[in-house]
Amino acid sequence: MITSIATDTSGTVWQLTAVVIAVLSLVAMIGWGKMQPLLAFVIASIGAAVLLQMPLDTIPKSIEKGIGDMLGSLAVLLALGAIFGKMIADSGAAQKIASVLIKAFGASRMSLALALTGFVVGIPLFYNVGFVLLAPLVFSLGRQSGKSLVWLAIPLMAGLSVAHGFLPPHPSPSAIVPMLGGDMGLTLLYGLAVGIPTVLIAGPAFAMTVGKIAAQPPELFVSPPVSDQDLPSAFNAFGTALLPVVLLSGATALSYSGLVAEAYKPLVAFISHPILVMLIAVMVASLSLGMCRGTGFRHLMEKSGSALREIAPILLIIAGAGALKQILIDSGVSAVLGSVMQTLPLPPLVLGWLIAGAIRVSLGSATVAGLTAAGLVAPLVASSGVNPNLMVLAVGAGSLMFSHVNDSGFWMFKEYFGLSVRDTLRTWTLMEGLVGIVGLICVLVLNQFVG
Repeated sequence: MITSIATDTSGTVWQLTAVVIAVLSLVAMIGWGKMQPLLAFVIASIGAAVLLQMPLDTIPKSIEKGIGDMLGSLAVLLALGAIFGKMIADSGAAQKIASVLIKAFGASRMSLALALTGFVVGIPLFYNVGFVLLAPLVFSLGRQSGKSLVWLAIPLMAGLSVAHGFLPPHPSPSAIVPMLGGDMGLTLLYGLAVGIPTVLIAGPAFAMTVGKIAAQPPELFVSPPVSDQDLPSAFNAFGTALLPVVLLSGATALSYSGLVAEAYKPLVAFISHPILVMLIAVMVASLSLGMCRGTGFRHLMEKSGSALREIAPILLIIAGAGALKQILIDSGVSAVLGSVMQTLPLPPLVLGWLIAGAIRVSLGSATVAGLTAAGLVAPLVASSGVNPNLMVLAVGAGSLMFSHVNDSGFWMFKEYFGLSVRDTLRTWTLMEGLVGIVGLICVLVLNQFVG
């Protein structure tokens, strides 16, 4: 009996060691070696499978299944999201949303307006697109108001960051929801509840402490805004950009309200499916922001092609994460991880956040950190009974932690605003750290009510 227990313990230790080696090798290949993430994920997956003593002939099948299962549920959704975001950006709808919010809040509350702008515009746009699109707005407002560029930029970037890490249809939360068995609509609703206070604290509140840091943006990045007559109306801009949020959250709230008759539940489920929601949003945007404003259908489709090229690298990262996740499942180590994690003296939500945060700090990529952490904590969600939608948000908060010199966002912020590395750490890195910490606190508070 004692020999059997000792053998089981040594086997468990070796399995966990193999997982640690696989994750550390992934960090080294992407972070230090600058390897393409899909290639790194596949190599790490094969290495983990060999260390875990999987039959060699089953390894390629597991990798293929993991990639296929992951992309099968997400490829169309993320492609539609990329097309939709491109239409929002190219039409001037994002700029119109920003100008309306800034006028509504006034000069004295400009930081609040910019935080809300980043949050609202960040929902349909991928982070890098939103950054490049809205940075010139900060320069323009700085010239007009005489306010510090850093004081203006931090709330805007906090809003973009929170939307990127917490809210579907962004790639990382959209991929993590099915991995953890969550619901896209509920995750969006909970993400809004968690995201708004997080943005306010990490954005306008934190910006008051860094407003004296001087920015010196290169002239290359200071571009004039689009003229007002070329922008869509406020109703058109807001209505189109927020349509996915309205459809997803509205259908989810309706299905949980008890007001839907049994005969109509399949219809509500059909309409609220994320792929159909994004397809409707793209069709509406094609009309409201495109053809109804004089843009030809052929031109819209050409723009769609460029959007799909932009999403391709993200899809490859997600595919690689699916391969590693499937190896963990097929090798049996996934169940072992779940049982071991249950014994750790940490709440499951904190543990998910901590794992994602450690990978983010080591690796730099929020998407890779979120997807890798989700694969590791998936068995814990199943065994502990924790709310999977809140785990998505906890992992998302951890994946945004303390961006530094190994993250492209760090260098974009530094170069756009002409800051030193020290000042970028003092502003951008601390802002991202606050997003991660406050986000976790808000998730834990929300867990007291819905967990």
